[in-house]
Amino acid sequence: MLANPEPAKTMSHNLESLPREGFVRLKSILAPIGPIPVGKSTWWAGVKDGRYPTPVKLGPRITAWRVEDIRDLIMRGV
Repeated sequence: MLANPEPAKTMSHNLESLPREGFVRLKSILAPIGPIPVGKSTWWAGVKDGRYPTPVKLGPRITAWRVEDIRDLIMRGV
């Protein structure tokens, strides 16, 4: 098995890469790109039962989350 040449991103690095304000899409929230290490199904189940923030519909096919809500979630400990 070959080792991954890229160093793993830490959660703090990903937290710093989030914008200060505005909205983020799911791809920027969930690992491997984002700071939250859960899959889509787990994320949506958590949204449904209140563990994760409620999304905002920006258009008929565009769902996003307030970056402030995501930062708060990370600071509380996912």
